[in-house]
Amino acid sequence: MNTPQNRPMYLFLIGLAVLSALGFQGWRTLFNNYAVEIAQVTGQQMGVIQGLREVPGFLALLVIYLLLFVREHRLAALSLMVMGLGVIMTGLMPTYTGLVVATLVMSFGFHYYETLNQSLTLQYFDITQSPVVMGRLRAVGSAANIVIGLIFLLVVNHVTYQTLYVTLGIFIMGGAAFFLLVNPTRKDLPLQRKNMVLRSRYWLFYVLTFLSGARRQIFVAFAVFLMVKKFGYTVSEVAMLFMLNNAVNYFLSPMIGRAVNRFGERRVLTLEYASLFFVFLGYAFTDSKLMVAVLYILDHIFYNFAMAIRSFFQKIADPRDIAPSMAVGFTINHIVAVVIPIAGGLLWMVDYRIPFVGGAVLSLVSLAFVQCIRTEKG
Repeated sequence: MNTPQNRPMYLFLIGLAVLSALGFQGWRTLFNNYAVEIAQVTGQQMGVIQGLREVPGFLALLVIYLLLFVREHRLAALSLMVMGLGVIMTGLMPTYTGLVVATLVMSFGFHYYETLNQSLTLQYFDITQSPVVMGRLRAVGSAANIVIGLIFLLVVNHVTYQTLYVTLGIFIMGGAAFFLLVNPTRKDLPLQRKNMVLRSRYWLFYVLTFLSGARRQIFVAFAVFLMVKKFGYTVSEVAMLFMLNNAVNYFLSPMIGRAVNRFGERRVLTLEYASLFFVFLGYAFTDSKLMVAVLYILDHIFYNFAMAIRSFFQKIADPRDIAPSMAVGFTINHIVAVVIPIAGGLLWMVDYRIPFVGGAVLSLVSLAFVQCIRTEKG
């Protein structure tokens, strides 16, 4: 795995994964309580914020054109600097409008980093290595999430939300600035196309990516909001749940990467979507504070299975199409994801169960399309 040629990029991606996880998990851990308690955000406004948070993902296609001016690994580090700036702004702008602006800045950095991270992983590691590397990156991200959760759990009652956001953002920007000085690249890899790539033979990758984005946003926008709004979870309880969730995923993520190699993409994704159907129905109809926490952890476990969509693409793709296709994939992933949180917020006002039932339906649609996957192991 860590061959002398690939080790510099592996360590580079590990470092960025830690920074990204600290920044995003820290931002997210506080956000629902911060928005409700300090900014007085309503359910409908939360839907708007979460919908606008996905606009940068929709615009991930622009990464292709930025690569004309900035090398891919440097753009990844710069993206995390922008993310850190957005985290700082969140703490300094505790109003609905301020949270909209700060969330957009944070999200541009986060989504552009994620696009480039996926591209670099698929370029530098072959079809058997990449699922394992993706699993390890998720594992170190989970470990970083545990660290930030512990820190918040210890200090949240002694330090203001604003101070936590500003301190975290400064740390992320400083760490990303260090990685700007690192060059982990190789010169013997296929040159990536610097223009938009859309090919008919990639249609299944596009469809699965589209459905994954739609289904995922229902969870991102409303799962924790449900916990805070209906079940009265406190910041400490949310932080403890996040830590437990990440401890589970720290051990399971590498195993999921190996499972993709052993059982093939079709079987792994079939298990994911069949299970998520019941997870979403659970969100909709449970009245148990404990059960909703169990569902949250299960949801995260099955979300990790989505790495099989990218490993499937790697097996059918022209190596020169990886960078532009990851950018296109992110845009496709966010086409509906921009609309769903806003529409879901409106439907929430009618009945909070409706968005989650919609997630169950999307899981069944995804399950049907997954059966079209054809690779050596299925």
